[in-house]
Amino acid sequence: MDPSIANSSSQWLIQTVLETGSTNADLMEAGARGAPDRSVLRADFQSAGRGRLDRTWEAPRGANLLVSLLFRTIPTHLHVLTQAVALSGVIVARELCGVQAQLKWPNDILVGQDKLSGILAQAAPVDEAGRVPFVVVGIGCNLSWAPPGAASLASCGWTRAVTPDEFLAAMLPEIDRLLLLDDEAMHEEYLANLATVGTQVRAEMPNGEHIIGRALTVEPDGRLVILDDCAISHRIDTADVVHLRPASD
Repeated sequence: MDPSIANSSSQWLIQTVLETGSTNADLMEAGARGAPDRSVLRADFQSAGRGRLDRTWEAPRGANLLVSLLFRTIPTHLHVLTQAVALSGVIVARELCGVQAQLKWPNDILVGQDKLSGILAQAAPVDEAGRVPFVVVGIGCNLSWAPPGAASLASCGWTRAVTPDEFLAAMLPEIDRLLLLDDEAMHEEYLANLATVGTQVRAEMPNGEHIIGRALTVEPDGRLVILDDCAISHRIDTADVVHLRPASD
């Protein structure tokens, strides 16, 4: 990596680099070497960033937030970490930038039907005691640039232009707040910001099959519940979900 500038905010240890292949890959390596809880790595440019389902995520230098966060305090349900990071992005987009963002299951951030942000979480291998020693959550959020078919805060008419550092600085205390909530309160806040529930969706499964129906809810374990046209309920833990239209009651 290029020479970096390190600083800290509250209990977060933040490192910024000009360029790297992947902040997630770098922070996974740092975690294996003992990097502490709440380590953060932000890059101005990533040459090999990727998101869920191994999709690439690349932006012009300095245009967007490209950052990974390392957690050693692991909740019972690992997905709570990704929910907290995604929710913090939604809250900051709304409150700092005036953009009405929402979540799409599990953790994409949308403005309308267009994607603003994606998340990739990676867990370290289980240790000898059967525990996950740390999890790295990476987020790429379009601030001033977006590829065709996606949204940026700028293209959505942000009321305040922000730099990646400013957006990140606003996210971190929100993540702290969310992770202090009990399981029920965290789940309620996630559902309150989730556009998927009540929407007609198509869930594209890893095996190539797909399920079409109404998204009823997300269970506390993170699974999406879809009711198909034959009144069969499907509980899904991994899929690429497409919002088709709001479902009629």
